[in-house]
Amino acid sequence: MHLTLLAASLTEIRPALIFWTLITFGIVALVLRWKAWGPVLALVDEREKQIQNAVDAAKRERAEAEKLLAEQKNAIAEARREAAEMMRKAQADMDRFREELKSQASREAAELKAQAAREIEEQKKKAVAEVRAMAANLAIDVAAQLIGERLDESKHRALAEQYIDQLAANKPLQRPPAS
Repeated sequence: MHLTLLAASLTEIRPALIFWTLITFGIVALVLRWKAWGPVLALVDEREKQIQNAVDAAKRERAEAEKLLAEQKNAIAEARREAAEMMRKAQADMDRFREELKSQASREAAELKAQAAREIEEQKKKAVAEVRAMAANLAIDVAAQLIGERLDESKHRALAEQYIDQLAANKPLQRPPAS
């Protein structure tokens, strides 16, 4: 019975209870709005502003990071271009230096060759002069022994040099006039 009574009381409509429930709800709603809802909404608004500021800051930082990334890519490309240019210049300098060394070596070799040719020619002239002198002395000695007498030195030398000159020119020997 107690249950049926309780069930009947739950389904029964009581206008006074509804009125006081609505008044209590209104008062609680006003107090909550005045004391709790305002600060809660202010906190929500503040948090929303913080989130929006954070999103805006993140967007700015992302744009700045993209800008810095682009600048770094440009700087890297420029550094690579400069490095390639420096390598090209270094290669050109090395080629030019190599050509200068070759040119200098060729000049020095030509100078050494010319100097060697001059020295050979000089030594050849000395050797020919020595051979001539020896031949003249030999001719004088031979002529002196054949004639049996000693002519003066200047006549002997002139005769020997004439003989050697004619030998060098492959001309037949002309005899000097008899004195």
